[in-house]
Amino acid sequence: MTSLAHLAAGAERSLVQSVDWIALAPAALPAAVALVVLVADLFLPERRKPVLGWIAVAGLALSALALLPLLDGDRRTFCLTAQPDVCSYTADPFALSIQFLVLGGALLTALLSLGTLRDAELPAGEYWFLLLSAVAGAALLPASRDLATLVVALEVASLPTFALVGLRRGDRLSSEAALKFFLSSVAATAVTLLGISFVYAATGSIHMTQVADRLPDVPGRLATLVAAGVALTLVGFAFKAAAAPFHFWVPDTYAGAPVPVAAYLSVIGKAVGFSGLIVVALVAFPSYDDVWGPVTAVLAAVTMTVGNVAALRQRAASMHSAVRLLAWSSVGQAGYLLVPIAAAAYADDPGRAVGSTVAYALMYAVVNLGAFAVVALVARSNPANRLGDYRGLYTDRPLAALALGFFLLCLAGLPPGVIGLFAKVVVFQVAVDAGLGWLAVVMAVNVVIALYYYLRWTAVLFRSPEPAAAGSRPAAADGPGAPAAGAAVPVKRPVPVPLGAAMGLSAVLGAVLSGAPQVILRFASAVLL
Repeated sequence: MTSLAHLAAGAERSLVQSVDWIALAPAALPAAVALVVLVADLFLPERRKPVLGWIAVAGLALSALALLPLLDGDRRTFCLTAQPDVCSYTADPFALSIQFLVLGGALLTALLSLGTLRDAELPAGEYWFLLLSAVAGAALLPASRDLATLVVALEVASLPTFALVGLRRGDRLSSEAALKFFLSSVAATAVTLLGISFVYAATGSIHMTQVADRLPDVPGRLATLVAAGVALTLVGFAFKAAAAPFHFWVPDTYAGAPVPVAAYLSVIGKAVGFSGLIVVALVAFPSYDDVWGPVTAVLAAVTMTVGNVAALRQRAASMHSAVRLLAWSSVGQAGYLLVPIAAAAYADDPGRAVGSTVAYALMYAVVNLGAFAVVALVARSNPANRLGDYRGLYTDRPLAALALGFFLLCLAGLPPGVIGLFAKVVVFQVAVDAGLGWLAVVMAVNVVIALYYYLRWTAVLFRSPEPAAAGSRPAAADGPGAPAAGAAVPVKRPVPVPLGAAMGLSAVLGAVLSGAPQVILRFASAVLL
């Protein structure tokens, strides 16, 4: 009986884990608010549905504030009782940085969405529940430190976005975009699970620290299996990051989704992919840097080239060409974000190289969400959202034109968008210091290519408006400055307060960061992992 009691006590000690709810709060709060919104939607009358949006905004703001108690140091939870240093959730500086990006970006997305829901007649309860659920998964992923939790977080972050993309019921373009996004994402998830199963079969553990310790001692007969598992796991996260050649879903998905959802995917969706790549590469697979380092470097070069060249081909008269240009631009920016991850495989201090990716991602999040805010504003008067619709925007809406011009210059890395220039220089320096001179050259060439289409769109904003003519307009020539063929004269509509707030907040943040770039660039000199 005594031995049985000891066995029972030992089993209890090995299974019961302490839970640090303060560490979990940034990921748990959006999930809790999502449930509140779902239940409240059942009881609120239709005219009171906008309240759900403000509940979501308040919940996201509270989730961001929940990061403050975690700034004093690393906190861990769901740790093995026999090995307290082996945990499933870690609130380290890297996780907190990405969670700040996710929650801040989601808050701006929520402000963009408040007016769009009413204009597009989208179901409010479903929209806010799905958005908050996706945010909960995105906030959980960077803190995940076992492969099972990582996959669960990845799917929680991804599955609601399929429904968000296709939420415009009866819209063929939206349904097609959601189906393409869903099928390609499911394939990527299957590849990731296959890779993780290979790694588990070789190491016997799903905890990343244990995987990292056991990989160097894997028997030679399993070496090929592990290398395949590492490569397949990276492929799944490369899809989420929109890295070429896994980027094919991006332009159609962005064009078919509501504009706030496209903005969310361009920033938070990328944060999910990049944080997953960084965690599995640097925490779980550091001994296989000879596998993931060269692969990531090639992906970076191909991704930035494909994205920037495709952005050059966008025509002014094409439907949704403004959103498509931002979609291809986001693919090009993904290539820049991959550069420090590749450099981490060759750097003496990989954790410091990762800081450059985080710094660039924070800059990109602010200015790209701001650009989408102006696109959402223009879409209210011009639903087709052609590049030609932006001609003369300064005459019609001077503040919006100045804001969009500033955001585009930040993305291009030109003054007064100083933060964009500094972020690119930091990424370039990391590549050179790691001995990836060829990748730095490819990046420099792509930055020059991107200058053309960013400056071309910026110039269109300040041209004289196209004079209205009786009947249909003549066929448009190629280029953003050309008018859209047969386009009707747009009707100027007032700017919704939340949309104006999102646009103004992004512009203010971009200006502050350009004046004091060290606020973000300090991440580039920090050891985050």
